[in-house]
Amino acid sequence: MREAKRLADQADTLAELLHRDIVYPAGSRVLEAGCGIGAQTISLAANSSATKFVSIDISAESLQKARQLIESKGLTNVEFQQADVFNLPFAAESFDHIFVCFLLEHLEAPEEALIGLKKVLRTGGTLTAIEGDHGSAYFYPDSGYARRTIQCLIDLQARTGGNSLIGRQLYPLLRRCDFRDVRVTPRVVYADSSRPEMVEGFTKNTFTAMVEGVREQAIGSGMIDGKSWEKGIADLYRTSESDGVFNYTFFKAVGVK
Repeated sequence: MREAKRLADQADTLAELLHRDIVYPAGSRVLEAGCGIGAQTISLAANSSATKFVSIDISAESLQKARQLIESKGLTNVEFQQADVFNLPFAAESFDHIFVCFLLEHLEAPEEALIGLKKVLRTGGTLTAIEGDHGSAYFYPDSGYARRTIQCLIDLQARTGGNSLIGRQLYPLLRRCDFRDVRVTPRVVYADSSRPEMVEGFTKNTFTAMVEGVREQAIGSGMIDGKSWEKGIADLYRTSESDGVFNYTFFKAVGVK
């Protein structure tokens, strides 16, 4: 429940930053791979109301939440389907465009996933990938303790085969998969007290909440002791005070088949 709320807060806060320029042509068919609980699906479907979306996820539980969320918004242009991104149940060149957001960072073989997605994309169609990069976080007041807690998150994700630094790697990753005309744009989140919605929505409810979510694993694995962890989290929250600053970069890549 806590993670679902964090994802929803993140999507609401970042909708304009990440999705303002994503509008698909009317009548096109778009595959959203790894839709999760539908946090990004809402913006996609609302921005392109005349587009047909097929949103897939490997988790039946997440798909059920996504359906409920989309229905609650009155959106009718999304079809949900349970599917594995490494074993897609679609014919070759079935989709005009593909959208992938916050999925590749969790995969042991993101290149393999992209190659599979490319097969179901029509020639001339686009793939859009959006990923964060936890190594891009910097803040004031600076804190070695805070940076240690962030590093715990990075290292724990790496242990499970993921890569929370994948944002900076999107360009070479898409190029290795032979996508053409790859363009990457950084999407910077900047939060200080003059932007209270970003402080609350991103610094506190998105990033710091995400780091807090790995407390037990970080301490239990011996990466950090409990006292240092609590100090690091407190210092992250310190950046949300009246004189604090927090900065983070997402990366959006678009490639053509």
